[in-house]
Amino acid sequence: MASVAKRKAKPIKEKKVKITLKEVKRQKVLLIGAALIVIYGIIFCYVPLIGWLMAFQDYKPRDGFFHSTFIGMAKFQRLFEDQTFVRVIRNTVGMGCLNLITTFLTAIGFAILLNEIQNKPGKKLVQTISYLPHFLSWIIVTGILHDALSANGIINTLLLHFGVLKQPLNFFAHTKYFWWIVAFANVWKETGWNAIIYLSAITSIDPSLYEAAAIDGGGRWAKIRYITLPGIKPTIMILLLMNVGNVLNAGFEIQYLLGNGLVQRVSQTIDIYVLKWGISQGDYAIGTAAGIFKSLVSIILIVVANQIAKRNGEERLF
Repeated sequence: MASVAKRKAKPIKEKKVKITLKEVKRQKVLLIGAALIVIYGIIFCYVPLIGWLMAFQDYKPRDGFFHSTFIGMAKFQRLFEDQTFVRVIRNTVGMGCLNLITTFLTAIGFAILLNEIQNKPGKKLVQTISYLPHFLSWIIVTGILHDALSANGIINTLLLHFGVLKQPLNFFAHTKYFWWIVAFANVWKETGWNAIIYLSAITSIDPSLYEAAAIDGGGRWAKIRYITLPGIKPTIMILLLMNVGNVLNAGFEIQYLLGNGLVQRVSQTIDIYVLKWGISQGDYAIGTAAGIFKSLVSIILIVVANQIAKRNGEERLF
């Protein structure tokens, strides 16, 4: 078993390709397709960034970008003096980290367990059932959660039947349950879909490694520990780095739909704050400032995580 774990692949020398006019003509279809994607990104992702000007202005829709009064960092100062926004950051980071940990680990675990299923029809059936929730809208998912966690729902019924509770519990009236409900909903909805990438990575592992492990006397757990996990480690690192940048994208729909006055203190995220103060109240500048803050923090998280991975010799984004 140790011999399998220590076996290293020989480094592959990268072959330098000279860019010539002949090579460009040969791959013109690919280059045109890539150019169209770049143009699309510029038009729909970078040009709209001109809207960031609103965060530094006393923006009025009737005045437009170029005639609104410039006020510098006043809107950002107002943001961080607002205790509601500070609480919103806490909620967003808390739910984002909880969602990251739970969905990330469950996807890896589910992919490994699914890979161990020997019966192919059964494996396909389980995989199909597991990723179908990904295609459900959050309206349907929150409706299912409301029914399941209601006073007459299946959760309360089971808890009462087994004597865990003496009377039905209103899960949506207690702040301590809200983040866990959101995390559970994300796990149920996305685990099967997220596991597809890890399953693809597992299929690329050389089967001869498992055969060598079996000859060395390695059991199922040893194969997972010494072959499967190291084999998908690069994929795990890349996806982890990408997901770290999405920590502040804790969600909008599920928090907005499940939130109520009783749990408002823990349910509001930055996106809901932008909707409430930036759009509903007509203060587009404050909403834009909150959006810029969210984007900058996400960029910083990705850069820091990437540098940590680089220093430790792991796979990285750049």
